Amino acid sequence: MAKKIVLCCEKCGSRNYSVPERPNQTERLELKKFCSHCNEHTVHRQTR
Repeated sequence: MAKKIVLCCEKCGSRNYSVPERPNQTERLELKKFCSHCNEHTVHRQTR
């Protein structure tokens, strides 16, 4: 089973998304996703 990466909203801190781990990734993942708590598109960063 593949490991999952949890993405956290930069604005409100809610953990909305999880994506499969990418091979050979050295930096934290940053994606622009829709946050249902903020009701807008915000940057979501990988949590530890």
